[in-house]
Amino acid sequence: MYSKNLKIGSRLTFQLVNIRYRRLMLPAFVMVFFIEPSTRNITVGVLSDAFLQVSAFVAATLALYYLIAHHIQKFIPAHLISKHKLIELTGAAFLGALPGCGGAIVVITQFTRGNLRFGSVVAVLTSTMGDAAFLLIAQRPVDGLIIMLLGFSVGVISGWVTNSLHTDDFLRPKKLTATITKKQKHKASPLQISACYTSYYFWKIALIPTFIIAVLFSFQLDPNVLLNMKTGSIEIIGAVAGFITLFLWSISSKGSSYKDVTSEEHYSVKSNWIMRAALDTQFVTSWVVVAFLTFELAIVWTGLDLASGFQNLGAFSVLLAIVIGLLPGCGPQILVTSLYLQNTIPFSAQIGNAISNDGDALFPAIALAPKAALVATVYSTIPALIAGYSYYFLFETG
Repeated sequence: MYSKNLKIGSRLTFQLVNIRYRRLMLPAFVMVFFIEPSTRNITVGVLSDAFLQVSAFVAATLALYYLIAHHIQKFIPAHLISKHKLIELTGAAFLGALPGCGGAIVVITQFTRGNLRFGSVVAVLTSTMGDAAFLLIAQRPVDGLIIMLLGFSVGVISGWVTNSLHTDDFLRPKKLTATITKKQKHKASPLQISACYTSYYFWKIALIPTFIIAVLFSFQLDPNVLLNMKTGSIEIIGAVAGFITLFLWSISSKGSSYKDVTSEEHYSVKSNWIMRAALDTQFVTSWVVVAFLTFELAIVWTGLDLASGFQNLGAFSVLLAIVIGLLPGCGPQILVTSLYLQNTIPFSAQIGNAISNDGDALFPAIALAPKAALVATVYSTIPALIAGYSYYFLFETG
């Protein structure tokens, strides 16, 4: 039965690869694992945990963040940070340390227009953690705050050292007339537009009740008992909602490239803060499901204790997390953060990944200033190695 279902899944996956929406491979694989009796309970548990224990808090965090940003962004004119070197560096590091990739993309935009120095690029790419920050803040807010403060501090220092080593015009391109926003925006298809608005209404309805249920679970209270429902009913509902989230994510983009899968596209769809929170939550949730499902299935199929395996890597786990951080996009970084939240990798590895990863901001940098993007990535690796291994040897070895 398992081999038959696997063949059906492989055939379905092959067909999906050849159609326009390749993100559909994820819900297709999840459905195959659900159909297979030996992996059904694991799949349901992963979907339920991802939605009720992760998505609910991420959505609430994103909604609050975007609501605040929506009202105060007009009071932060980013172009003013280039007036003085110190203000420029602290402003770039601050924008990078903010959760998400928006602040980092703003700095990259100003650099490609010739308004900022290369040190600001290093500062912002060093300080940013991308969308993985939302996941960490939602699950472990204290750790998230520590990472943000550390990223900001290391970003300022890295930017200052970079500016000290190079002239003000180092790798700075000539002023560009085209903006990153225009280059990144794509015309959405009717299906993508429908997915965006369906996501908007889905989370507008689900956000508050889902958050309340998640809080109850976090306080070790059973919502099934409180609502006089059959044991496991809420978990089943959460699993269904989790699959809906995956499906909406899969059709919100064509997923025809690495960038489409590891980051969220910017469409010419009029959106508000709720829609932005919804789409980003679905993106984070999808990668969390990949991490959780891979982790659980690997344990079942191999019989290995992956948590102990990663912990036995010792100092190499820090290097591995830093190397993953070099990959553009937020998807791989969400995988690393998910492993940390599962106590699979140490905090030193999370620090190294947070500093080395550049999130979605690396995509426009590669497109408009590829040499600067490559050099900045190399430069941001150095403080990641220093910070990650300093924490490892000072606090995690004894």
